[in-house]
Amino acid sequence: MNKIFTPFTLGKLTLNNRLVMAPMTRSRAEYDGTPGALAVEYYAQRAGVGLIIAEGTQPSDDGQGYLMTPGIYTDAHVVGWKTITSAVHRQGGHMFIQLMHVGRMNHPDNTPHHRQGVAPSAIAPGVQMFTATGMQDIPVPRELTTAEIASTVADFRYAARRAIEAGADGVEIHGANAYLIHQFLTPSANQRTDEYGGSIENRARFALEVAAAIADEIGADKTAIRLSPGSKIWGIDEGEEGPTLYRYLVAELNKLGLSYLHIMHMGNEELLSELRALWSQSLILNRPGKSREAIGDDVESEFAELESYGQMILANPDFTRRIKTGAPLNNADPATFYGGGAEGYTDYPAMH
Repeated sequence: MNKIFTPFTLGKLTLNNRLVMAPMTRSRAEYDGTPGALAVEYYAQRAGVGLIIAEGTQPSDDGQGYLMTPGIYTDAHVVGWKTITSAVHRQGGHMFIQLMHVGRMNHPDNTPHHRQGVAPSAIAPGVQMFTATGMQDIPVPRELTTAEIASTVADFRYAARRAIEAGADGVEIHGANAYLIHQFLTPSANQRTDEYGGSIENRARFALEVAAAIADEIGADKTAIRLSPGSKIWGIDEGEEGPTLYRYLVAELNKLGLSYLHIMHMGNEELLSELRALWSQSLILNRPGKSREAIGDDVESEFAELESYGQMILANPDFTRRIKTGAPLNNADPATFYGGGAEGYTDYPAMH
């Protein structure tokens, strides 16, 4: 397990160790998308990991679907994030901001302007979402026009530039977990008949255009992407073509020379090995439910350069130190994951 604690060069960054904080939605931003005041303390507390990937952050008004999630496209957003990145850097940490466009995973009641969700096709996910008045069915989204797809790519590009202005070390594109980019990838959400639908190449086009635009804007060394091959949540089903789709997508993304690929592993070991072989740059691997005893295994075996963890870091601000010393871990409290104040956010105890 020692290798997980060694420094690692990621692009132009030197990370103190190979542990990564996975992006986690916390729903504690201001109503206008400006990060909440407590977020500074929350992220700074966890800067002992090699890299923090910030919570999913919308690149535009259309990108929001949940209550109180942060944005990175207005001056106020930039000021808020700059306070956070400065605090993380003062602690010797590094931070990428994750750009998350939710697509159809939206309820208009959760957005300041009561916006209908947008998606590749007008297909509802068939699930409910939490709103201020409780759980509600997610309504049918509006299908994006070809011109609006180009505008959405431009929104991602602009948000990436603003993230760098806000002091982020880079951005991670959220291409996983049933959000907009993932929706384009899968036939269950994408029934288009134009150049963005149908064939594998067409369904991968949006993801590749977003990645290329951001790499062009801020540099490939500051651009990364997260994927979740085989994920079946919220009406997403990649079907039998799923593995072929990801082999094509990862091979094409590899040509861009991005900083890293972040895979949320859903269990297909054969596909995971194939994607690793297709990827020349750094791999961050997230294995949901991984035991404490297995931390460091993927780095030790040189299968991945970095390993990401979510709830364990959420509940343990001094995660790296606890893992290194064998100290017990705090347990995460699911009741305080979303919304609220300091409880379950900044009040998890560190070791004395």
